[in-house]
Amino acid sequence: MSKKFLYILLGLSTLFLLDSCRIENPEITTQEINDHIQYLASDALKGRYPGTEESMLAANYIKNNFVKGGLEAIGEKGFQKFKVVTAITAGDNNSLQFGEYNGVFNVDYAPFSYTKNANLEAEVVFVGYGFSIDTDKIKWDDYANIDVVGKWVLILMGDPETDDPDSPFAQYAGERDKVITAKDKGAAGVLFVNGPVFDKGDKLIGLNFDKTRSNAGIPVIHIKRDFADAFLEGKTIEELEKLANEKRASVSFASEKSINATTDVQQQKVETENVLAFIEGNELKDEIIVLGAHWDHLGMGGPNSGSRMPDTVAVHYGADDNASGVAGILEVAEKLAQQKDLKRSVLVIAFGAEEMGLLGSGYFTNNPLFELKQLKAMVNLDMIGRLKEDHSMMISGTGTSVEGETLLKNLNADSAFIMSMQPEGFGPSDHASFYAKDIPVFYLSSGAHDDYHTPFDQADRINLEGAKSIADYTYNLMLNLINREENLTFQEAGPKQRASGGRRYKITLGIMPNFTSAENNGLGVDGIRKGGPAEGAGMKKGDRIVAINGLPVTNIYEYMSRLNKLEAGTTVTVDVIRNNEKVVLLVHL
Repeated sequence: MSKKFLYILLGLSTLFLLDSCRIENPEITTQEINDHIQYLASDALKGRYPGTEESMLAANYIKNNFVKGGLEAIGEKGFQKFKVVTAITAGDNNSLQFGEYNGVFNVDYAPFSYTKNANLEAEVVFVGYGFSIDTDKIKWDDYANIDVVGKWVLILMGDPETDDPDSPFAQYAGERDKVITAKDKGAAGVLFVNGPVFDKGDKLIGLNFDKTRSNAGIPVIHIKRDFADAFLEGKTIEELEKLANEKRASVSFASEKSINATTDVQQQKVETENVLAFIEGNELKDEIIVLGAHWDHLGMGGPNSGSRMPDTVAVHYGADDNASGVAGILEVAEKLAQQKDLKRSVLVIAFGAEEMGLLGSGYFTNNPLFELKQLKAMVNLDMIGRLKEDHSMMISGTGTSVEGETLLKNLNADSAFIMSMQPEGFGPSDHASFYAKDIPVFYLSSGAHDDYHTPFDQADRINLEGAKSIADYTYNLMLNLINREENLTFQEAGPKQRASGGRRYKITLGIMPNFTSAENNGLGVDGIRKGGPAEGAGMKKGDRIVAINGLPVTNIYEYMSRLNKLEAGTTVTVDVIRNNEKVVLLVHL
């Protein structure tokens, strides 16, 4: 069967399903919720991965239901298009050689996904673990008394206590951190190698896209042990790793030999979309309440997809995450559209590429179709399909407005839910992008479960009555926000920054970084925490951090690495670009 014919069949099936659930009753019903989820989480849509034909079918289905429900499709015929990087692939120009020896790609060497594409012929200097640490607990400088300026540095992966997750070396062992240190010392390129303690099998790193589109600024390559041993002549990586682990100090030396290498990796970009619809209000129609949910999911899963079963390539249906949330906003929007006396307008958005790092909502808030000051509140539904028997519902963002918690409790006066209220506005879903713009947010969810991000998040496991009850509550919440006399009063609730995943950083500036930039031109500041060091120093939302203590900050990784080396109680300089001019701030930590 041709792809074109398959596409036509799937399109016809979409029209059939749309016709089968024609909106004759604007009320929120379990039947309509089920119809939406059954289609969005069907085999035919293959997990709604951004940029695929199946994702376009999902987006069209949502748009058509918006229009059928009485909403106006806005933007570009109901869509706001944007591009995302879905993978990193190797180009045709990768090479690595010394003397007469030519390395074989993916056998002897492989570039890191965040390498800069470049050619470099230079001397190689072995710098052990690539540490430059000077703390009360650790003093270890692999760059002391050795010249690496303009040269390749050869660095061991890991650290001398690689099996101890609580090791004090762990915070310095990341490859990105080591690359940044090498750049600071003047190195022009980095070669990583596995010692046998770190990885006996000596597996080359794959081109794993880490969802950050910026590169390291210098070429970064992983080479096999045998290749490194042949190059070093007389010394082996096994011996050098053992010596570094025993000495707990530098074992660096200049090889006095050169390597000529070219790195070539390509970002695969696809176009995806937010789906947008509008209900115009009356006397306060220029004020807008946003209702949103993300429509994308993990596609077929697999390694580095976000799947909790990364070794299983199969449809990740995403029935709860987040076909349930989309079904919720479709039903709530349809019912709201039938009301003729709405004070404020309603903007309904199904966000794309949420699973890739809130990219759709981030794109919208940075490229809004309305002035942000018109957006008075945002309600986000994400995973509302697994309400438990005790009717416990999680609502985050309750502290992002002065009135929020009282409002929610009043709407739950009949005690339909056991409500777990969390005040923080930042979180793992699209409401965070709106909170960063000082907009009050509410994030409703029935919570996580064992099927989350696995192929078992299927439509037949949805609690339809529970999803309906959350949708009913959402309708009442939206109605209150639309028709209340006064808008909610925004207040900060929790830091505007993402918590670190395993490693904990000792220092925070108190900002919400911009995670989505693809340019190596600094780190954008999307938000400032009240009372934090950044606010005290005069930093402002919209600033772009380009240096800390004179050391460059080109992206989120360099920012985190710089923070990791700072001490509480000290004062540092932070260079920011503001209105195209450099401003130097003194920040007390």
